[in-house]
Amino acid sequence: MQVKEIMTHGVEYARLGDNIADVAERMRELDIGSLPVCGDNQLPVGMITDRDITVRATAAGCDPKSTPVNYVMTPTIICCYDDEEVEDAAQLMKQSQIRRVPVLDHQNHLVGILALGDLAEVKEARPLAEEALEAISAPSEA
Repeated sequence: MQVKEIMTHGVEYARLGDNIADVAERMRELDIGSLPVCGDNQLPVGMITDRDITVRATAAGCDPKSTPVNYVMTPTIICCYDDEEVEDAAQLMKQSQIRRVPVLDHQNHLVGILALGDLAEVKEARPLAEEALEAISAPSEA
């Protein structure tokens, strides 16, 4: 089974110039805790999480209306391709201890997101979701 068969299509994303107040509001409206951050042409350049906003911006006293996403986002982004096997994507989630993986096409455009929940909804992929969740929930090494 390929990632494109079970991923969430039409994923929302933040743009580099967005301020963190607007991004936080979108996260609240969508009831999500992270968004990919894209530059031009939907090319992903990072991830912004509610934790990034709290720890890197709020704790530092940044003005949410004037602080751009790129100031607090995580610039390292781990992605998979839409034609990869689900097993490989689940292994990537497990190794990287992440619950969501942005999905790209082969032009490196953002086309979706694969979440643990997507894996759990497919009967054949549930064991992969359970294994990945166990690894993700384990404390990371310092």
